[in-house]
Amino acid sequence: MPDSEAPGALLLCLDMQAPFIDAVVDGAKLTQRCALALQAARGLGIDVALTEQVPAKLGPTLPEIKAAAGDAPILGKTTFSALAEPAVAGLIAEREVAHLILCGLETPICVYQTALDALNQDLVVTVLSDAVGARRLDDATRVIEALSRHGAHVLPLESVFYALLHDASHPYFRTFTQLVKSHG
Repeated sequence: MPDSEAPGALLLCLDMQAPFIDAVVDGAKLTQRCALALQAARGLGIDVALTEQVPAKLGPTLPEIKAAAGDAPILGKTTFSALAEPAVAGLIAEREVAHLILCGLETPICVYQTALDALNQDLVVTVLSDAVGARRLDDATRVIEALSRHGAHVLPLESVFYALLHDASHPYFRTFTQLVKSHG
């Protein structure tokens, strides 16, 4: 990834489709946080990609997520782990991804299984804790704890992206702080 602040990184946004958003706790806030993560990653030169769970039945990615992702690939899947889907696995291999950053849903299912598969493939995994969602918060809490025990980094997105910026003199700093303010 030329000019990237995180060489070998990919932000993978999982299954941000209307039926899921309608079912999770605070879907509107989740949508805002995922849009912020996608815009921030793109601004820092980090590759992004989206998945859709059985899009023929469950519909496409939300328009605001597509807009935030720009021309990022959107990969359909039937598997719960995105890495078990050949198109996603191929993209990760092609782009030589070493660090997978995850947002989207659902935490106890697709986020969990994708993160575990990535860890089992010796990828560094970061789950953006405030940009993942679930129908039941207790389930999500247990999963996040388990992923931390397995070696995933579980951090709020601002912590991750400010760490990538390093300091206020970074050319993207001002734009990022404006994005943070505009996304609540």
